[in-house]
Amino acid sequence: MGILDGKGAIVTGAGRGIGREIALDFARHGARVLVNDLGGAADGTGAGGVAEEVAAEIREAGGEAVANPDSVASVEGGRAIFQAALDAFGACDVLVNNAGILRDKSLFNLEEDDWDAVMAVHLKGHYCCSRPFARYIRETDRRGCRIINFSSVSGLLGNFGQSNYGAAKAGIAGFSRVLALELAKYACTVNTISPGAATRLTIPLVEGRGEKVDADSFERGPAQIAPVVTWLASPAADDVTGQIFHIARGSVGIMQQPAVIRSFRAESLWTQDDLDAVMPALVDARRSHDERIKQEATPEPLSGTSR
Repeated sequence: MGILDGKGAIVTGAGRGIGREIALDFARHGARVLVNDLGGAADGTGAGGVAEEVAAEIREAGGEAVANPDSVASVEGGRAIFQAALDAFGACDVLVNNAGILRDKSLFNLEEDDWDAVMAVHLKGHYCCSRPFARYIRETDRRGCRIINFSSVSGLLGNFGQSNYGAAKAGIAGFSRVLALELAKYACTVNTISPGAATRLTIPLVEGRGEKVDADSFERGPAQIAPVVTWLASPAADDVTGQIFHIARGSVGIMQQPAVIRSFRAESLWTQDDLDAVMPALVDARRSHDERIKQEATPEPLSGTSR
């Protein structure tokens, strides 16, 4: 018996990299998988048959899978993807919003098309695929469903030359927090992944920094992301929602989310003299907080946990 036996799952951007590994792992654990991928280039242009290649690989291994080439970047595409899963499996339980593209440029050189294309695939794509699934959950009162979204440290922490991508990925984190609240009454969890893995999108960036990449290593390859996503899709994660998990270099961690670290209350309208005293204290509090979190977040060996 697999931990996802009988579950109908959609994985977008599943023709390559992280999405492919998630689709394969879902199938190994018993899920019926809709493999969605437009099959385009890293910048979102073009199309290809990579989704069918992955679906065929799953079927050859004894699993159940169908391919879908629709784009996540439109409402019509999102509906088509979801309907294809219903047509194939009769029901849907898990949505993994993983599809993505890159058009990296500094703001000085970033054109409107570069901004719009990245927003359409990432941020709007999460909306386009999540809305039909959320409506289905409400209309059928289907319980125990899962939505797993993909953000990035580029949006959560920032990264030079990725203002379009970073803005979209930060938006996905906010979208996920709200969706977790809205779907809680239906026992649907919504969690977010911040991945770090060597894929066709990230390898050029890493190599551009002069770093060698072994994409076949479990600590660098995309396969390390899949087991965590499978766990979040399983019954073991029934009570886990609204969280951001960072997976990279063989480690998995939970990320802090926006919260007030320290604050001051004024008895009247703030004066500039008041702020001269208060603002540096706030910045110092943030520095101290970040340093403490950095130390506490050092990965611990697995032997230190119960198994």
